[in-house]
Amino acid sequence: MPPRFRLLIAAQFTSALADNALLIVAIALLRERGLPGWWAPMLKIALTLSYVLFAPVVGPLADAVPKARLMAWMNGVKLLGALSLLLGMHPVIAFAVIGFGAAAYAPAKYGLITEIVPPDRLVAANGWVEVSVVCAALLGTVFGGGLVSPALLASSAAVAGSGWLHALPMVDASALSGSVFVLLAVYALAALFNIGIPDSGARYARARLDVVDICADFWRSHLLLWRDRDGALSLAVTTIFWGVGATLQFAILRWAADVLALPLNQAAYLQAAVAVGVIVGATAAGRLVPLAEAKGVLWAGVALGLLMPVVASATRLAVAVPLLAGVGAVAGFMVVPLNALLQHRGCQLLSAGRSVAVQGFNENASVLGMLGTYAALIAFDVPIVTLLWGLGLSIAAAIAVLMRLERRRVRRDETAAMCEAQVDTFC
Repeated sequence: MPPRFRLLIAAQFTSALADNALLIVAIALLRERGLPGWWAPMLKIALTLSYVLFAPVVGPLADAVPKARLMAWMNGVKLLGALSLLLGMHPVIAFAVIGFGAAAYAPAKYGLITEIVPPDRLVAANGWVEVSVVCAALLGTVFGGGLVSPALLASSAAVAGSGWLHALPMVDASALSGSVFVLLAVYALAALFNIGIPDSGARYARARLDVVDICADFWRSHLLLWRDRDGALSLAVTTIFWGVGATLQFAILRWAADVLALPLNQAAYLQAAVAVGVIVGATAAGRLVPLAEAKGVLWAGVALGLLMPVVASATRLAVAVPLLAGVGAVAGFMVVPLNALLQHRGCQLLSAGRSVAVQGFNENASVLGMLGTYAALIAFDVPIVTLLWGLGLSIAAAIAVLMRLERRRVRRDETAAMCEAQVDTFC
């Protein structure tokens, strides 16, 4: 991989590390303020809403300016969102600000990959990206768990009580203020990495900055990708995957508290088991699955869905950890090849930024829908074990339907090819 790709990985890893740690800290802030449990998924909903609302704009924006520069700007927006927590802003509103930065960061990041990596290396590049994303989730979750651990919070409370935080203008002194300061430093480091990424040199036709034209262009791009056979299949699978992943992020925390009786900082570490599994699966897919065979990994989606009820039924930590790692492994093995196929088709049919914006819109609409459903079910006191059973079986059924449809298309193509061959023979 080229050196600038490695720098891109370092930049996005550091930024994602801070995002994942901040989520745990924000959940702790909600609990500190005595808010009910259904507020926790609202953090992710607020963040994700920006991906959906600004999807028509962020694609042309990513193509209009050098993508590395845009990544640096949007990392600064994330930093401002984290800073707002220190000023007493509600965590959900702060995550809405961070979501705007993340929404514009994503198409710039993935679009830059297609600009600096040749097509025959896209699966491997996506493997590296997914591994770095999951490593950031893994270490960020562990980091966030450490930042909200009772020992550190006791130390932070003592420091906050010493008076130096009160001397800072407008800062809302809290036991978690020190944790937020640490994450501000991580965001600042990510900004330095982003600034160091060189320009790829790719330029696109300038789009008109008219809202109606931008939305119409986005809708045409959206339909074009969904009407493409490979694009539609890979987009459907990744859309399901990211919705499930976002829901599991909170469901595992709830399940660990309700079933295993773990506190937040220890429950956060359980997410690390899933992350380790994703790293293994993504690495294996990057090495073993070429782009031409990406659709052959759909079976892993069925396995992912069927494993979730098994995890939900576990009552011992020693059993839960390997099962969660297995969930992550099949998820990573499935999503990397299909994500590479989606990026490849999207770049062929559209531009790099526009295709990623369409992808982000669909995937984050799925996140909103699934998280909204999850939050409503939690508000109505649906048992977490029942919820995980329903989610897992629904996912397995959905992927099985997509597999069946793909087999039908393959058989139809083979029949059509045989008919054409026979016609040519008779002629």
